[in-house]
Amino acid sequence: MLNYKRYRPAPRIDFPERTWPAKTIEKAPRWCPVDLRDGNQALISPMNIAQKLEFFRLLCRLGFKEIEVAFPAASQTEFDFVRTLIEDKLIPDDVYIQVICQCRPQLIERTFEAIKGAPNVIFNAYNSISNLQRDVVFHKDAGMVRHIAMEAVDLIKTLRWESGIEGNFVLEYSAESFTGSDLKFAHSICESVKEIWQPDPVNNPMIISLPSTVEDHTPAGYADMIEWMGTHLSDRDKFTLCVHPHNDRGTGVAAAEMALMAGAERLEATLFGNGERSGNCDLLTVAYNMFSQGIDPGLNLENEPEIQEIFERCTGMQVSDRHPYAGKLVFTAFSGSHQDAINKGIRKMARDKSDVWAVPYLPIDPADIGRQYEPLVRINSQSGKGGVAFVMDSYYGYKLPKSMHGELAAKVQEASEDGSELKPQDIFDIFEKEYINATHPLEMKTIRILDTAFDHGEMQTLIRLEYFHNGDIYIAKGIGTGPLDAAQAALEDELGIHIRIKDYSEHSLTEGSAAEAVSYIELQDQESGKTAFGVGRSSNTMVAQMRALFSAVNRLQLVR
Repeated sequence: MLNYKRYRPAPRIDFPERTWPAKTIEKAPRWCPVDLRDGNQALISPMNIAQKLEFFRLLCRLGFKEIEVAFPAASQTEFDFVRTLIEDKLIPDDVYIQVICQCRPQLIERTFEAIKGAPNVIFNAYNSISNLQRDVVFHKDAGMVRHIAMEAVDLIKTLRWESGIEGNFVLEYSAESFTGSDLKFAHSICESVKEIWQPDPVNNPMIISLPSTVEDHTPAGYADMIEWMGTHLSDRDKFTLCVHPHNDRGTGVAAAEMALMAGAERLEATLFGNGERSGNCDLLTVAYNMFSQGIDPGLNLENEPEIQEIFERCTGMQVSDRHPYAGKLVFTAFSGSHQDAINKGIRKMARDKSDVWAVPYLPIDPADIGRQYEPLVRINSQSGKGGVAFVMDSYYGYKLPKSMHGELAAKVQEASEDGSELKPQDIFDIFEKEYINATHPLEMKTIRILDTAFDHGEMQTLIRLEYFHNGDIYIAKGIGTGPLDAAQAALEDELGIHIRIKDYSEHSLTEGSAAEAVSYIELQDQESGKTAFGVGRSSNTMVAQMRALFSAVNRLQLVR
């Protein structure tokens, strides 16, 4: 049994003044992908400079204006990457590179060497303020931790002016492990560094980041802390409030969204949630979530497969099959009821010519993010008649009569009972074998029709059928109100059977002079009451009808 008594719940702050639960997200935050450092340090094989350059170019194409690129004081590779970006002039004029650095003097000085000549820089200085790390790792009291942060910000301020960087320089102070700290202490340390920096949105911009470095609170608890800080920090209009959620509880996206509702204006996260332990918040999921609610994320995310391909190639990570929006199965339905609902939703949108997406089980149109409809519906033993009918219509143009859906679905399920998944071509092959190629023991050869007028003015059709029966040729003749009625009479008389056409429908498969017609006939044996469908296909409508009739007779197994 799990020893749950070893653990204590994260404390929820007493904050009855909270307003965020009644708010909604109405616009995108300032995005900052941290894949090139925070994500990169979590890889088994970190990216080399060439891979980081390709990833950086991808982030620029996607429209990110703030990109964390490195911890230049951490290694020579990190330092060299920053210098490559600057010296080779690879940074677009409207993009800020973000560098991260611990609040240690020698590391800060080394970081300033790395960013020399950069057009736009965000200098992210951090130190851990959590109660646990102060006690276990640093052995420092609150005052000492505050002094570390204040001394670092003062040094950054001095080096900024000494280095001649006049503008386009933003300080970010990150209170690492914010959610593990005493809230009043977090407030006091942020006030202290802000007092030193003297932020001004135009001339001296500043970001205060409140990370959930280890996700130890519920998303609602994190949002409470963010709103509390946002409402208690002074000069709220002079700095940007940023969040950096991790995903240890598996709720990083929810924490980010609630934090934005609580007043956060900027989000640091990674593509597909890559990061240490359970990863960072998934930036793309947050962005696509906004898109699904009719909010412009402000990014170029129309080609998700390309984003995923570059991410997987550069990082060596694999996006799971069920990953939101990106997994290869997320726009796929196996359940029969789901397939049927998707089918009906897409048909209704086409009929209504609606510009508003409204399809059950599909929160967005896969085509909007570069995904294909081809894998939309997949068939296995759990699938139902709606999915089979959808495949036949969408892929092959066969609009099966509703009463036929169950009959074909039963055949398809038989073929997948071993647990295998059937592709659309597999389903079509079953359909052709079961219906189109149902030519034994009877197979139509030729038709000859003669209309005869009677004295009372009505028309009746005389038909002459030439057909194979177990390979031998036979002839049958019949009279009826039309070709199909006459053919039914001919077969009944010749074969000694008693049948009734319960349902008949037809449609065109292709357009143009060589268009093929397909006919569906539901036939009932008058003696047993058993029914079966037959299908015929031909460029001649009459031939399609006759082939459907013969197919149905064969499937009823009325003759040997």
